[in-house]
Order: sequence, then C-alpha cells, then structure tokens
Amino acid sequence: MMDRDKRLKSILPTLSGATQAIRTGLDRTPEREHSEPIFTTSSFVFPDAAIMADAFMNNSGLSIYGRVDNPTVDGFCKRLAVMERAQACEATASGMGAILSTLMAHCQAGDRILVSTGVFGATLNLVKNFFVKYGLEVELLSPTDISAWEQALSRPAKLAYCETPSNPTIEIVDIEALGAICRAHQCLFVVDNCFMTPVLQTPLSMGADLVIHSATKYLDGQGRVLGGAVLGPAELVEPVTAFIRSGGVTISAFNAWIFLKGLETLDIRMKAHSENAHQLAAWLVEQPQIAHVNYAGLPSHPQKQLIDRQMQSGGGVLSFSLKDGGREEVWSFLNATCLMSLTANLGDVKTTICHPATSTHGRLDDADRKLMGISENMIRIAVGLESVDDLIEDCERGLAAIAP
Repeated sequence: MMDRDKRLKSILPTLSGATQAIRTGLDRTPEREHSEPIFTTSSFVFPDAAIMADAFMNNSGLSIYGRVDNPTVDGFCKRLAVMERAQACEATASGMGAILSTLMAHCQAGDRILVSTGVFGATLNLVKNFFVKYGLEVELLSPTDISAWEQALSRPAKLAYCETPSNPTIEIVDIEALGAICRAHQCLFVVDNCFMTPVLQTPLSMGADLVIHSATKYLDGQGRVLGGAVLGPAELVEPVTAFIRSGGVTISAFNAWIFLKGLETLDIRMKAHSENAHQLAAWLVEQPQIAHVNYAGLPSHPQKQLIDRQMQSGGGVLSFSLKDGGREEVWSFLNATCLMSLTANLGDVKTTICHPATSTHGRLDDADRKLMGISENMIRIAVGLESVDDLIEDCERGLAAIAP
C-alpha cells in the first residue's frame, strides 16, 4: 500500500489540476484510510524531551499544538496551494481572518495602503474603521481605473488590495496590468479570489503577490463552516503564519477537513454554478422590469475582452437593478421568492438572494455605498445548482410582486 502511495505521489505533479484537487493532501496513516482523517486534538505528544525541544525550536515537521499546526489543516493547505499554483498556504478561522492576518503581517503604522472600492463591506469596515486607528493611511480606488492606481502609486504604498470580480457590482480588475504597476513601485499586490476560485482564475499566475480566500464560500460549497486562506510565495506567507500562530486566528481541524473534501468537487461545481448563472442572467436581461444586469458571463459586459483573457467563465454571482422603485420594491421582490434562500452567504449549492444595501454592505454609510456603486434598487443572487427553470420561476414570483 505504501509503495503504491509513493508511486502516486511521484506522478501527482504531472496530472491535471482537477485530479490534483482530489488526490493531493495528507499522507495515509498506518490505519490505511481512504478518506482523509480529522485530527481532533489540541496538542501532540513526543517520545522524548530532546525531540520535543527540537520540534518547538525548529521547523522539524512534527505537529506541536493546534494553534500552530495540525495535519488536517496542513492537508487542506497543500491541496489549495496546488490548485492556486502557490508555493505556500496558511489557513485561518474565516475569510476576514485571512485579510486581517495579511494586513497585520505586512503593514505597520505609517504605511499607506490602496484598496479597491469593489470589496466586501466588512473588508472596507476593517480598513477604514480599525486599521486607520493604528496609523495606516487608506486610499480607495475604482477597480476598473488602472490609470488611477498608477497615479496613486506615484506616492509610496505598502500594499494594494482588490477583489475581482467586485462584490456585488461584478466589475473586473485587470490583474496583469495592476500587478505590473505594483511591481514597478515595490507595492505588495493582494487579490481576493473568493468569487472565481482557482478553477476559474489564478491571480498568482497573472502577477498577484498574495491570494486571499473566504473558504466559507465556494471552497466549502454547502454553507457549513467558516474558514479562510492566504496563499503565495513562502517568504510572503511566513509572516502571515507567524501572526496567526501568535494571534490565534486559527482554523479548526474539523473545518479544514470540510474544506479539504469540498475541494474534491470544486472543479465540477464551479463549472455548474457558472452555467446556471449564465442562463439566469440571460433571462433577467430580457425582463422589462429590470434596468441592468451585472454578470461577467454576459456578452454585454463592458469588460468582456478582459474577462475572456483573465477568467475561465463568468462565475456564479450576479446582481441586477430594478427599473423602478427602491428599497420597498426590492424587499417586496425578495419576500415574494421562496426557493432562493434569503441570506447574505454565497458559494452554496443552494441559491441565495439578498439586498446588498441592507445586508452585506448595510453597515457602510451612504457615501461609501454610493462610491461602491451599491444602490437601493440592487439585488444580488449567488446562483446555486438547482434547476435554472425553477430559479427563473422564483424570480417571476418576485417580479409579479412589484408589477404595476
């Protein structure tokens, strides 16, 4: 059995990404398990004091404590790193934990950071309401205006952060172009790849220095647990690891196991999410009560050429704006639906629907929401894996509720 495992390990680097996402992970234990085990223990024992001392003082490869390392977590990190084409990966307790850990590891008082306006509401809250208190200067920039980023980088900046596609307006950052500008100005370039996952987009191969994931979303795929990840070159991930180990932003072994298993089906799920979202977006475009549909897979998207070059498909998230009305009409639409889950999570096999202005971005002030392009008449749908015909019928219920 062990000889067979060694042969598999030797050929793994030559196999397709979809295969590696299923077969990369933990070494099999003497129990000969087929599915990876969960190491639910807070600490690990040693045969003698010298080996214990070496494990604590050096990177011996032996697990020492759950806040520092765990074999199940290591298995998840190895698998995701292969998929993202990253040298190293560190897992965290949540996606926001990954963002926090990255900023804490690489920034200090007096640093200037550039942040795309097209980010998750909690991300903007973190940098504007907390990091500024500790001496960071934050500048917000449009995700699509590369010239504005270049101009902003004429002054020294430590880190540039973006999410692409943007949430929920589905604007696309040109990763290759922005990455080149950041390198020219010695600015660390961080990309949140939550919406696309490594199946549909690999930012590190296009010039990003670090990639962030809210594993809670598509990496799990069934809305079960929280987690995050930071990936990139070892020298950039190591400071993040050091902060996580000291700060305790640690993922649990059980959650890591859920993500480890979720990665096995990520390839086929992302393709199915994209196909369903494309069909639903195409239907929504034809509805007279809808003013505009934001979806990366539509031929009408203003950045279609960039999308075709940078992404494998449009992904599973779309948003749209009602032609007439505002919050009251949007809430009537949402309340009339019943198949789609009224929740702010995304990346689930169950389709979710929300009003960003009062949920994901509800804690932002009016000025910030306007800056991010989030209007009162906008609805976001994270398209799941149900029948598209059933999803269309549910949207018809919503439209009927606001019919004149």
